[in-house]
Amino acid sequence: MVLIHGSLDRSAGMARLARQLHHRFRVLRYDRRGYARSFPHPGPFTVADQVRDLERLLDGRAAVLVGHSYGGNVALAASIHLDGQVSSVSVFETPLSWMSWWPGTTAGGASVAASPEDAAETFMKRLIGTEAWDALPERTREERRREGTALQGELSALREGAPWSPENVTVPVMCGYGSLGSPHHREGMTWLSAEVAKGELVCIEGAGHGAPNSHAEEFARRLVMPHFDTTDGISTA
Repeated sequence: MVLIHGSLDRSAGMARLARQLHHRFRVLRYDRRGYARSFPHPGPFTVADQVRDLERLLDGRAAVLVGHSYGGNVALAASIHLDGQVSSVSVFETPLSWMSWWPGTTAGGASVAASPEDAAETFMKRLIGTEAWDALPERTREERRREGTALQGELSALREGAPWSPENVTVPVMCGYGSLGSPHHREGMTWLSAEVAKGELVCIEGAGHGAPNSHAEEFARRLVMPHFDTTDGISTA
């Protein structure tokens, strides 16, 4: 099983969720290109490039993919590119930025027009609030600011065109959103669950965008474990 983090995050952001799954599965977390231990990276930062990174990490092994936010786009695209290797996918509040109805005022949309450093700071403030940002250690803030290049690269590419087509996603997909999240995320996951062949919509009550951390147990139980009731051989992932 592979846990794929979102924009301006790192593998550590999926640690609480991983602890809910380690007792039963082999769980892989990794820093996507341009973040944490994968910084610096020259790019490019498209979903297709992220899928190639994942393909190298898997090295032919079968897997269940769990993607948070932007990581969900990597998971969905990988399910198509790695046909037969990915048995199922779970995504949570994955941005569909290329869609005409997707708002341009989101945290991602607001960050693409600034300098990379300012983009990262703006993005973080939108997600966690200015007070929480200011309370972070200076080193942490500098680390996030320097990752603005990866943030801008991947979000700009995402707005330019669809990295996957729902009709090509044939594996089971659990599509999650939080009841405290933004309306466009609820709408996006509702759309996704209806458009893919085997989609299921899940709402985590009381959760916002950071559900893999804040609601790790329920996330695992409702967004990951249902795959194991329906997919043959999945327990070896």
